[in-house]
Amino acid sequence: MKRHNVLNKMNVLRLLFFVLFLAGHRNVDAQEKFSFAFLTDMHVNANPKTRSLDGLKQALRSAAASGADFIISGGDNVDVDGMKADRKEQAIKLYTDYKAVIDASPVPWHLTIGNHDRYWHDEPSAPHGAGLFSSFFGDTYYTFDHKGWRFIVLNSTEICDGKYCVSEQQHQWLVEVLANTPDTQPIVVSTHVPFLSLYYPVLEGKYTDADTFTNQKEIFDLFAGHNLKLVLQGHQHLYEEIKVKGVQFITAGAVSANWWGGEFHGTEEGYLLVHADGDDFTWEYMDYGWEVAK
Repeated sequence: MKRHNVLNKMNVLRLLFFVLFLAGHRNVDAQEKFSFAFLTDMHVNANPKTRSLDGLKQALRSAAASGADFIISGGDNVDVDGMKADRKEQAIKLYTDYKAVIDASPVPWHLTIGNHDRYWHDEPSAPHGAGLFSSFFGDTYYTFDHKGWRFIVLNSTEICDGKYCVSEQQHQWLVEVLANTPDTQPIVVSTHVPFLSLYYPVLEGKYTDADTFTNQKEIFDLFAGHNLKLVLQGHQHLYEEIKVKGVQFITAGAVSANWWGGEFHGTEEGYLLVHADGDDFTWEYMDYGWEVAK
């Protein structure tokens, strides 16, 4: 009888421990302060006159000196999208040179794929043109945690019916990620092609989905009930801030600005520096001092 009572008490304790574990798993409070840099649209290219690789290195030095714990690239790391099959060696060299800079970085990098990073001549084994990127940098969508925050990197350069999208396979992956993300854990999303942008209304006076991914609302709605704080976007080379439903969207200009030709509609060569503090964050757009080649 005594043994039976002891076993019952042990089972109760195990159950209590399991409940407490689940409660802790569903509530993650970020406490530590940290900073990270978001560098997008580097457009390292084959034209030596742009000095694009030198520009990337200078932006990296600035970001590393800022005290950032790590760097996220927002895509368009290299310009290989328009290269034909006979230029594959040149495309590989651009990726090789870019990776050498990343590997020498004093802070770690997490890369997002952009539309200019796609090389189309490895099809059909590499859907959506991502094969060359993946051979150098791995998965095109993934997640990582840092000091209580969850970072979700999306591939919004996939193609559905001729337009940018998040594919069904990636959609299902994201559903699983969010199912295993505590409700209170702060989340940052990195995407190249934006969820939201005012690029065309501001510059051309029209609304179009040409440069947003088509199922962006479906993907955004998956975050309902979660603590999505910040969406970082690239692609447009403009600096934009849009806040919707308590979520801050920032299109973070471009390291290359006007494709290494100076400022782009008022956005200088720069990158975003984000400071996280507990469950909150601030940000600043950093001009890293690049001078256009004369």
